[in-house]
Amino acid sequence: MSVWQELKGSVAVVTGASSGIGLCFCRELAKLGCNLVMVSNQPEQLEQYSLEIAETYGVSAYTVNLDLTEDGYADRLLQFMDSKNVKADYLINNAGIFSFKPVIDTPERKIDCFLKLHVEAVTSLSRTFAARFKDQGKGRILNMSSMSCWMPMPGIALYSATKAYIRVFSRALHYEMCDYGVSVTVACPGGIATDLFGLPEALKRLAVRIGVLATPDRFVREALKRMLKGKKQYINGMLNRITIVAVSMMPTGVRMMVKRHLLDRGITR
Repeated sequence: MSVWQELKGSVAVVTGASSGIGLCFCRELAKLGCNLVMVSNQPEQLEQYSLEIAETYGVSAYTVNLDLTEDGYADRLLQFMDSKNVKADYLINNAGIFSFKPVIDTPERKIDCFLKLHVEAVTSLSRTFAARFKDQGKGRILNMSSMSCWMPMPGIALYSATKAYIRVFSRALHYEMCDYGVSVTVACPGGIATDLFGLPEALKRLAVRIGVLATPDRFVREALKRMLKGKKQYINGMLNRITIVAVSMMPTGVRMMVKRHLLDRGITR
């Protein structure tokens, strides 16, 4: 039996579902016959894309307008699903943010957002659905980390540190849930051609052509395949694996060159 057949008629909860990789996850899952619970704090886009996906692929696409930085989101999500008698088979924790600034120049509000989205929400939703999956005797969780979780580089301290938490947390939770038929996969992609980094479209296309960025479609399909196989971790591309090793060996002097020539000059412009 193909690994993809597991998805047909099942239900996946996807956070950050109204744009970028989250929307790409939704489309790919729906294409394979999986019903959706799409979670986002962008109600207009959420409604538009859920209708499009349901009509195109003939699946159910429920929408839940939630801000994962506010209190009570997990309870509200479960209440909605219970009211519709919807039981999830998969959870994809995809919602996230990015910024390129030194820590001391990052507003407290933005720091709080990093912690709430990448640490609190991932932990809370993973715990909540892992408990339900344990009771069901099956279930799969996919948490989105980043290749930067191995990279203590200037300008991305908050992003890389909180993504490192997601990786370690997910790996440990995978082992905790193994005996209950529940798997937890952490995806650690390199650059993906989405709007997360704010690159112009022309520059994104160039980066894809030369292999610096991967297309969202390809990454999503491979990440889903690893999740369905119950793998612990997925890093896309040999170049990214090599880069992780290279950056880990980077001397302090090189990191300071990055700071002075890229970060500091970018700030003073």
